Amino acid sequence: MTRHFLRDDDLTPAEQREVLELALAFRDDRYVRRPLAGPRAVAVIFDKPTLRTQVSFTAGIAELGGYPLLVEGSLAQIGVRESVADTARVLGRQVAAVVWRTYAQERLEEMAQFGGVPVVNALTDLFHPCQILADLATVALHRGGVGRLAGQTLAYVGDGANNMAHSYLLGGATAGLHVRVGSPDGYRPDPRVLADAAAVAERTGGSVTVVGSLAEAVTGADVVATDTWVSMGQEGEATERETPFVPFRVDAAALALAAPDALVLHCLPAYRGKEITSDVLDGPQSVVWDEAEFRLHAQKALLTWLLERS
Repeated sequence: MTRHFLRDDDLTPAEQREVLELALAFRDDRYVRRPLAGPRAVAVIFDKPTLRTQVSFTAGIAELGGYPLLVEGSLAQIGVRESVADTARVLGRQVAAVVWRTYAQERLEEMAQFGGVPVVNALTDLFHPCQILADLATVALHRGGVGRLAGQTLAYVGDGANNMAHSYLLGGATAGLHVRVGSPDGYRPDPRVLADAAAVAERTGGSVTVVGSLAEAVTGADVVATDTWVSMGQEGEATERETPFVPFRVDAAALALAAPDALVLHCLPAYRGKEITSDVLDGPQSVVWDEAEFRLHAQKALLTWLLERS
């Protein structure tokens, strides 16, 4: 059966642990596994602007022994010039896997339905699951291993309705974390995602909570995470978004509410002085640059895992 990674809970807790363990192994030895040696091609499609995603997937596929076939979404016009289903059928005859950074989650699901090869969500408007694998691997590195993730409290503050919040809920619950989302009214998680995450947490011993203030979310947390207040496509709302989000800025005072050894995450790009201050981003508790590096290792681990099981 072809395995895909379209959302965080496409991996069971045991499968997520396998991927995270492999990500740590790739950090120690970048060439420990080369499932694409041949080389076999992987189509990497970008409908949205990218830097970290493009670099990490391109370098990662090459390090796995494969050939990263970059596809510019504006030229391919998937779903415009040709249906998603027909594009999937063509790609599935020519490449080992498809990585797609796009808008609607439904486009990705249709690609997976008709492609016949593993499809990886490199970001949609609803989820950003590869980033959460990198985040969990980063926390595992600094907490003494994947087995230490369960029971950690992760506070995410900012836009609770964006793809990072949704993936923290689902991916964190899968890892057995206690996930708190702190966000202003009008920017709360999708109730369907929250319900799915709660169901996962019930099985793993974790929990998911949504609160209305930074203090409620961050107090005593082991990990503090945030993201931009204005995601791609929301640039026209930048002014109206700033006022409600200012109380959710991660600064020194906010970090002081967390556990003394709390780790700080940010998926980047960071807007210094907006959602996070420079003294926190560059401070001793920040593991943001390890987090950025783990995009490479976690995605290599994920592709290896999917290819070996499909």
